[in-house]
Parts: sequence; structure tokens; C-alpha cells
Amino acid sequence: MSTPLDTPHTAPEAPPTPDRDLAQLGLAALLVVVGAYTFYDATTLRIGFGDPVGPRVFPYVIGAVTVALGLLLVVATLRGDVPEGEGGEDVDLRQPADWLTVLKLVGVLLFTVLTISFLGWAVSGALLFVGAAWSLGSRTFVRDGIVGLVLSVSSWYFFHEGLGVILPAGILDGVL
Repeated sequence: MSTPLDTPHTAPEAPPTPDRDLAQLGLAALLVVVGAYTFYDATTLRIGFGDPVGPRVFPYVIGAVTVALGLLLVVATLRGDVPEGEGGEDVDLRQPADWLTVLKLVGVLLFTVLTISFLGWAVSGALLFVGAAWSLGSRTFVRDGIVGLVLSVSSWYFFHEGLGVILPAGILDGVL
């Protein structure tokens, strides 16, 4: 039979410290800084005469929500919440990146940037869609061209007529 003097005295175990992802704290700091700057920048906007809402409302809301999300991320990180990978994704992280596809997409995007003023959004947007689909493995060029043309022309009309934002018409000036 053992007595309390016979048993070795061990200190009670300290609770385990939660794992903290320090990269999350960096992201949280970035969110707070961007949100605070957005909020500050909204104060510098000039309000037009007779405009009760003014252009400040959305930057105020976006800045405040961004700061709040940054602070919530700090709290979650300090509590030990660590993001976990999606269990259902079928991505093999051991495979190297497909840099050829990335270079194709960058090339298609650069082509669009360089030709949008000459060709216009309708043509450049359609070529952007076809090029991106080709870069990602599509080999149905006719269907991609039709879908890209429908999307780019409809988005051109939406911006031009619906929002009043003028996108370049390019070679189709007078046709659209």
C-alpha cells in the first residue's frame, strides 16, 4: 500500500497551447491596414451639391467591414483556429505547378491589354475567352468563339447602355 509520501509528486499538466498560424496574423494586419486606408480615403471624397448619400457610403462600408474581418481573423488566430485543407478536393499537392498553362494565360492577358484599344472590347474580350479556354485545355474553338463573342458583346452593351461606362468599340465602332 502506498502513502502520499511514497508517490512521486508531479506537477499538473499545463493545458496545451493552441497552434497559431502566424501568416494569418500577417493577413489580418494587411486587412486592417487596407480597410483603415479605405475608410480614411473615403473622408477625402468631395460630395456634390444636393447629393444626400454621396460617394462616401460604399467606401465607408467596405473599409469598416474589411477592418472588422481583419480583427475577427486576429481573434480566430489567437484562439488557435487553423485553416484546414478541403477534404473533397482532388488536387495532388505533390505535383509541380503547370507553368506552361500559366505562361499561356499571361500571354493571352497581355495580348488583350495590348489590343483592346485597337480591336475594342467586343473582339478582344472574345479572343480573351477563346485564349483562356484554349490555355486551360479546350479544343472546341468554334463553340468557344461563339460563347466569347456573345459574352463580350453583351457585357459591352451592359456597360455602355446600362451603366454608362464607355468601353472601347475599336474596329466595330459604328457597328455596335
